[in-house]
Amino acid sequence: IGNKKEINKINKVQQHSKMPLDTRRITGPESSISPYSLLTHNKTQPQVPPSGVRPDGREDDKIRPIFLKTGVVSQAQGSAYIEQQGTKMICAVYGPRAVVRQEDFSMKGQLTCEFKFTPFSCRYRRQHQQDGEEKDFSVQLLEALEPAVLLHKFPKAQVNIYITVLQNDGCALAASITCASVALADAGIEMYDLVTGCSARLAGDRLLMDPCSLEEYSSVEDTSINNGSVTVGLMPSLDQISAVTSTGEIQFELMKKAITQCVSMCVQLYPVCQNSLTKSIEKKVVEAAT
Repeated sequence: IGNKKEINKINKVQQHSKMPLDTRRITGPESSISPYSLLTHNKTQPQVPPSGVRPDGREDDKIRPIFLKTGVVSQAQGSAYIEQQGTKMICAVYGPRAVVRQEDFSMKGQLTCEFKFTPFSCRYRRQHQQDGEEKDFSVQLLEALEPAVLLHKFPKAQVNIYITVLQNDGCALAASITCASVALADAGIEMYDLVTGCSARLAGDRLLMDPCSLEEYSSVEDTSINNGSVTVGLMPSLDQISAVTSTGEIQFELMKKAITQCVSMCVQLYPVCQNSLTKSIEKKVVEAAT
């Protein structure tokens, strides 16, 4: 009898110690497939045909329409949002503020850039931590913006730039250069000039301006000669190039042609940046008056 009582006690304790069932939880299917298996894009097909219409119907020398707006992040000193059809990103600028670490003390100001894709921005899911491509874009963005900023105007301080890509459909680096430059101006950071960015895709004898994601260069798939991409950062008022980045194997003459085309497109982007900043200042003046 004593053993039966002990067994009953043990059974009761085990029943109470079980986790309660969640009756509202929807159980997943027994079998599932990856959504990437449903993609129609054929990896063996060449990304850029020798001739013909581009995937979005543009001509080779045409860029996508641009929407640019400043003052989109209220907590930041300056911010900007840029949209080039499927490419959308936002930039926030904080500072100038004191350098946190004493070993970074300098009589010249410092710029820091952080470029990040959101996990849902690309065709394949990105990681939450910065990967190698994002760190590389951060360095290239910094090199493009530093020549345009008057660093000696804020000694012993730093300005932090954060780029967040919401959707990537190609030319993320070029768009981030333009967006970050306008955000710096919106923050009141003194600059020699704005910096506008543009990219070009070289595929044989074909030169495509502002390529989309399906047209972008891939080091794995595009291994032939004169296959690559070029990104240019330009200060239009000073007529000076602040940065040039290229990938792939490109001959000098074609590289020169691509850079010339990118410079021409950067000049065309300059009034768009000016118009966006003018509207922002007018809005701030009206708000201050009221």
